Amino acid sequence: MRRRHVERVRIAVDALEHLVGGLGTSILAIAGLFWLFVVVVLSLVGVGLPLIPGALRTVRSIADRERGRLARWGPGIVGPAPMPDRAPAALRDPAVRRELAWLPVHAFFGFAVGLFGLSLPLSALQDLTFPLWYRLVPPGEGAPGIPFWNVDTLAEAVGVALIGAGWVVVSLVAGGRLARAQAWPGRRLLGPVPGADLGLRVAELTATRAAALDAHAAELRRIERSLHDGTQNRLVAVTVLLGAARRAFARDPAVGAELLDRAQQAAEQALGDLRTVVRSILPPVLDDRGLAGALDGLVADCALPCRLAVELPVRCAVSVEATAYFVVAEALTNAVKHSGATGATVSVRIDGDKLVIGVGDDGVGGADESAGSGLAGIRRRVEAHDGRFTLTSPPGGPTMMDVELPCGS
Repeated sequence: MRRRHVERVRIAVDALEHLVGGLGTSILAIAGLFWLFVVVVLSLVGVGLPLIPGALRTVRSIADRERGRLARWGPGIVGPAPMPDRAPAALRDPAVRRELAWLPVHAFFGFAVGLFGLSLPLSALQDLTFPLWYRLVPPGEGAPGIPFWNVDTLAEAVGVALIGAGWVVVSLVAGGRLARAQAWPGRRLLGPVPGADLGLRVAELTATRAAALDAHAAELRRIERSLHDGTQNRLVAVTVLLGAARRAFARDPAVGAELLDRAQQAAEQALGDLRTVVRSILPPVLDDRGLAGALDGLVADCALPCRLAVELPVRCAVSVEATAYFVVAEALTNAVKHSGATGATVSVRIDGDKLVIGVGDDGVGGADESAGSGLAGIRRRVEAHDGRFTLTSPPGGPTMMDVELPCGS
């Protein structure tokens, strides 16, 4: 139950971040709409026609900002082809027309939803803290947001705080719905034109599949190095020691017995190395215990204190479970090596047709995909399944990695 409440709070905080981001792009949309209106008015008097291409490029830039925002919080949106340079051709472009239709919708609807969503936690905070500062309110003025209610006693101030608790409940319940409503016009109008731009989608899928092949080749090279540098060398040592022991027995049985003991130790080490390589290809524990059991063992062996929350009513495809296992393993390894964290959290659940994975730590933050910490490899693995990878790691922390994988891929 406690985990469910914590997860609901996390979803509400995530939704609030989405709403604030949408509020920012809606303000840009308002500015772009005003500039477009000015250009249209100037064009009616014959002096604004040269400004039309620039105004359309401004709208495209604002729409691209919204596409980028939506891609961070959900499935990526394939952008349109480059806009034609000449105004008549640009205005005939279906993608440009859809962007022009989206602009006023997001300017007004997105702004209103974002403002309302932001006001919910602010109202809750104001009302919950009202008993601490109600004496500062001038006599005759009402409670926050309730001008007809004059609060004169602590009991009445506590009543306002109870209203604040109600706002908290409303924020937890309505936050996600508001964020989805704010994002709906962008996902409806800024995506590929129905029946067109399929080439862009093919190009995107080609790129992700190429990345998957690169990741597969890199994994084969890693396995080859592990076998060559570890297991093969130990097996060579076993062969040499056995040959030396066979020759030594004829002269000194004690020396031969010592060499046999060393050969046995080398063989055991080679067997351990071979098991490690096999587990890195596909952990047998996934077949034996499923993803939940495998993650439980992974968290138990982690050098950091780690909380695990798993809700998996059904099994996913083997490739998806293997990717999820390696994502969590790599993320925890990074947390131990680089974050300086004192604790980590792992959550895995099924949401509709998606396997949703969250790994976080309370370390110093500043994680960078280009720094060679394995994050780029995680992204390639996830994109190979047409999934989504989001990393939030501001300097000073905390670090949060969110991954979504199609369950059946």
